[in-house]
Amino acid sequence: MVRRTRAEMEETRATLLATARQVFCEQGYADTSMDEMTAQAGLTRGALYHHFGDKKGLLAAVTAQIDAEMDARLQAISDGAQDAWQGFCQRCHAYLEMALEPEIQRIVLRDARAVLGGASPDSQRHCLDSMQRLIGNLMARGVVADADARALAALIYGSLSEAAFWIADGEDGDARLARASQALDLLLRGLLVRA
Repeated sequence: MVRRTRAEMEETRATLLATARQVFCEQGYADTSMDEMTAQAGLTRGALYHHFGDKKGLLAAVTAQIDAEMDARLQAISDGAQDAWQGFCQRCHAYLEMALEPEIQRIVLRDARAVLGGASPDSQRHCLDSMQRLIGNLMARGVVADADARALAALIYGSLSEAAFWIADGEDGDARLARASQALDLLLRGLLVRA
C-alpha cells in the first residue's frame, strides 16, 4: 500500500471540497450522487469517506468553508469603514444581500439548514461574539444606546439569519431583499442614542 504525503492528502481534501461546492450549488444536496461527484473530482468514494466521513460530513465542511468566506467578507466591510456605525450597517445589509448569491442560497441557507439544522454551534458563537464586539464598541463610542451587548447581538444576529432564510426561500428574492432592507434600516435606527 502506498502512503500518501501530507500535501497529497490536503490536495485531495481541497479537490473534494471544490467539487462538492460546485455540484451542491448546481444540483442541491439531495440530488447529488456521491459516485458521480467523486468521479467528477477524479477520486474515489473511499477518499470522501476518509476525509469527511460521509455525504453529510462533506456538506458540513463545505458549509464551514463558505461561512468562513462570508465572515471574512463581512469583516472586511467593518475594517474598511471610515465610520464604525456605517460599517456596522453596511455589514448587516451585506449579510442580507448574500442570501441572493446562488452558492450561499442553495448550500448554506437551504441545504445546510435542512440537513444539518443550520450553522454549526461554533460558527454561530463566532458570529455572536463578533457582533457583540462591534455593538460594544458602538456603545462605548456613544453611538448605540446602552444595553446588554450580548442580548442585542443575539437579537440582531437572529433577525438577520431569519431574514436571510426568508429571502432565500422564495422566487421573489429581490423583492424580499428590498423589503428586508427597509425593515433592517428601521431596526438599526432604533439602536441609536437619541439626541
